[in-house]
Amino acid sequence: MAVGLWLALAAIACAALWHLRSVTLDSQARELNLLSLALTDEVDRGLRGAEEGLHALRTELGEGRLPVEGPEARRALRSRADLMPLVRTLWLVDRDGHVFAASDTTAAPELSSFSPTLDQIANGSTAMSGPFIDANTHQALVALAVPLDSTPGRGGGTMLAAMPAATLLGAFSAALPAADARMLVLRGDGLLLVSTTDGTLAEGSENLVRRHSVPRYQLQVVVSRDLRTVLASWRGAAQLSALAFALLLAIMATALHLVQRADRRRTEAQRALQAQLSRASKLESLGTLAGGVAHDFNNVLAAIVGFGEMAQDAAPPGSGQARHLDKVLRAALRGKALVERILAFSRGGARASTVFELQPVVQEVLGLLSASLRPGVVLERALNAPGARLRGDATQAFEAVMNLCTNAIQAMPAGGMLSVQLESVRIAAPLVLSHSQLAVGGFLVLTVSDQGSGISPEVMEHLFEPFFTTRGAQSGTGLGLAVVFGVVAEFGGAIDVQSTRGQGARFTLYMPECKDRIDPPGPMPAVAPAGAGQRLLVVDDDPELVAWAQEMLQGLGYDPVGTSDSSAALRMVRDDPLRFAAVITDEAMAQLSGMQLTLALREHAPHLPVLLVSGYGGALLAQRAAAAGVNRVLAKPLQRADLARALAELLR
Repeated sequence: MAVGLWLALAAIACAALWHLRSVTLDSQARELNLLSLALTDEVDRGLRGAEEGLHALRTELGEGRLPVEGPEARRALRSRADLMPLVRTLWLVDRDGHVFAASDTTAAPELSSFSPTLDQIANGSTAMSGPFIDANTHQALVALAVPLDSTPGRGGGTMLAAMPAATLLGAFSAALPAADARMLVLRGDGLLLVSTTDGTLAEGSENLVRRHSVPRYQLQVVVSRDLRTVLASWRGAAQLSALAFALLLAIMATALHLVQRADRRRTEAQRALQAQLSRASKLESLGTLAGGVAHDFNNVLAAIVGFGEMAQDAAPPGSGQARHLDKVLRAALRGKALVERILAFSRGGARASTVFELQPVVQEVLGLLSASLRPGVVLERALNAPGARLRGDATQAFEAVMNLCTNAIQAMPAGGMLSVQLESVRIAAPLVLSHSQLAVGGFLVLTVSDQGSGISPEVMEHLFEPFFTTRGAQSGTGLGLAVVFGVVAEFGGAIDVQSTRGQGARFTLYMPECKDRIDPPGPMPAVAPAGAGQRLLVVDDDPELVAWAQEMLQGLGYDPVGTSDSSAALRMVRDDPLRFAAVITDEAMAQLSGMQLTLALREHAPHLPVLLVSGYGGALLAQRAAAAGVNRVLAKPLQRADLARALAELLR
């Protein structure tokens, strides 16, 4: 039944297409016929007008009212030519074929080119020349000739009138602007006078042609269109119909299979999307939890590092106390490094936001790895994004690439191929990836593939969780891939992981490409200069950190004023906008956050420098801080040297 229905529909479609072809050809033939008649009539009327003007001029010559010699003859002929339609130049030729008067300096056509010949023109008839080129304007001309009965002092002769050959085409280009449309004007003996194209046209299977004649002047007007172009839309419809019926047949033959397959795929897609959403939600929750813990821990570390540095300054050099304090500071800095990795996962670090090229960063990572590859590991690289840029922290990008490549090498203890690819792509439609969703736009795509044992589905569920590792306790902290996930999220990108057990794994990072120019690096003094007594406002909701900051800033040569109340800090600036040289504020505070305080300060002291200090500020902290008017961002816990350099830059 399905095949019978298909055959019936195909027969109906073929009949309809054949009828459509006939209608298309008939319609175009009628249009060409009408156009050919109109153009023939236009050529006839134009030549008749020129002929009537020549007869009037012949009458003037016969009555002796028109000079035939000297400058007066040229001026008279010029004025008559200007009044005649189509005519550009006039010549008077004697019986011997010599021009004895002309309206301008244009050379007359060869008299032998006329048909019929000039000695055969009957009184009241005309002859038409072949096309010739005006040497002055390089324009194609044709000439119309009428006999002269008598000319004062010359006897008989011929009057010639030249007109641009293109005028014989009339309004053809406007009436039929199609690119394949052609028009020719032929003389009675078959000579081509003018054409919209080179060569001649003949009726046949390739062209649709209509001809009409101008008997008085023995001319043929030919209008043609390319048959393939005329039927192009019909052929498109026929091809589309054939394709549609072929597809319909294929669809009917495989309908049951496709329905069952589609149902399975829909179920699998729903399961995969649900798993992806579950992973993303779990990682987001872990990131928020880790960020909150890291913030509180950073405040503890800030006090340890800050007061530890002060105690170290006061300890006698070489004493046991100095050695103990040195160990305390080293332990605190190790804790700081660990917190920074946790914050990288939770997208809450106070990272710089600059424009940089990614390919040199990847090349630097691969250069370091090449020198230490174990035997049997082969590095393959295909970096095809020179000059492509990202906005963010180049150090984070370096760490993410290094972590991915290191994990890939560790997944191949027996050796194998490590492949690193970088390219710039344009994503035209949103994509659902294994661990995130990808929006539309331009991205830099970094792909790291290995030939290791692959990743099991159980491990895939926990792949980017912090402190999760399939290796022993001596092989790392389990933060490597967590940092990669956080870095990609901080860049506003997405990550996709594809793996089959025993066939290796492929990690693909999508990071939004930036079109901004790279900012030139500013000068960085090796040793920051001491303060000159500038008064600074210190704001932090932890009173101990306020006390530490005041004591350290006094040691650096500044005059600090501290408060743990952000609203009170705003009132101090509002009461006296010129009182402070700069403001140092924490981000996460109970009343006003550091960015909210900055926005409020800008209303009263728009040029007051603001240094934002954060232990955890959420995703894209640097970009949001810059938009709020913050001049510089530093991460907790602060070290004295970093704070001194930042203040020196702000106050300079």
